[in-house]
Amino acid sequence: MLQLILGGARSGKSRLAEKLATDSQLQVTYIATSQPLDGEMNERVAHHRARRPAEWALIEEPLELARVLRENASADRCLLVDCLTLWLTNLLMLDNAERLSAEREALLDCLASLPGEIIFVSNETGMGVVPLGELTRRYVDEAGWLHQALAERCQRVVLTVAGLPLTLKGTAL
Repeated sequence: MLQLILGGARSGKSRLAEKLATDSQLQVTYIATSQPLDGEMNERVAHHRARRPAEWALIEEPLELARVLRENASADRCLLVDCLTLWLTNLLMLDNAERLSAEREALLDCLASLPGEIIFVSNETGMGVVPLGELTRRYVDEAGWLHQALAERCQRVVLTVAGLPLTLKGTAL
């Protein structure tokens, strides 16, 4: 089963994804896409790390998400990817449109063949004002396109607001 959990900053999306992973009763591998490059991001990573069960496996991969999914997906495993917008940011910062396109297509192409349970977490960025800068507008556009393509392929899509899940597609939580 493929699931996409969307929400704003501190909306409860990661907590919900972690609960769904635990409830799956499968072995869980947490795939972290962040690159903690400053103190604030280090604190966020530490907060997530402290909340995760010790028995969960951890893979840190900022760019090659499709490869990691293909290598680790199995019928007895739940992969939790947190988060897609950080992954997208990492690719945008490379300033290599071909690499971004290739990694995005590789991700979308591999989804149908992945066994087990896959839970994606991502920031919903398209509900605010249009950003002033070119890079931030591109980020919002790319995130929106990625979310649309993923939502099309996922069996369940959930928007999380104030810690409350709103099921947009699939069986309600």
